[in-house]
Amino acid sequence: MSPLRGLYAITDSVLLAEGRLLPYVEAALQGGARLVQYRDKSGDANRRHDEAAALAELCRQHQAQLIINDDLPLARQLGVGLHLGQEDGSLAAARAELGTEAILGGTCHASLELAEAAVQAGVSYLAFGRFFASSTKPDAPPAPLELLDQARSRFALPVCAIGGVTLDNAPHLLAHGVDLLAVIHSLFSAASAGEVERRARAFARLFTA
Repeated sequence: MSPLRGLYAITDSVLLAEGRLLPYVEAALQGGARLVQYRDKSGDANRRHDEAAALAELCRQHQAQLIINDDLPLARQLGVGLHLGQEDGSLAAARAELGTEAILGGTCHASLELAEAAVQAGVSYLAFGRFFASSTKPDAPPAPLELLDQARSRFALPVCAIGGVTLDNAPHLLAHGVDLLAVIHSLFSAASAGEVERRARAFARLFTA
């Protein structure tokens, strides 16, 4: 399966506190996650570097890809991918600095115009959402499922859906041609690493059903 198709696990510093980050992410990878995004908005640069480096090694072991959220220097230092939101800096500048081979993602919310700008900047995939109620970003503008059809017909890049994605609603997204399911809470709110792996496998199976 392409590295830009499948389950896209996004970390959460609250859900993965108290030593859960590495074992839970490893469980998600064992369950079939194809991408992992390290998302940590804290100011502890040393800890973020150490955690991201450990995650990069886990991803390499599982033939998956690590993406860093909103930290171009860290992504460049580790030689991994980068995801930028609309307020996180220039996608074009990031592409120029990371080179042509790095995975670069951009948040497009519910806007085809933002997606067009991201395509022009050289992104590897387009992230749209939120499509459902989201505990991570409850105030994000809602996106209609029809937006996915429009994006598929207009752009040749992989499309990622984010925002309240669950095992129950994921099939609706896949029916509209989504390549990547970005999942946070429905994956990492589990009570054990074993449950994370079970959930990841269930998401991964949706792509081969």
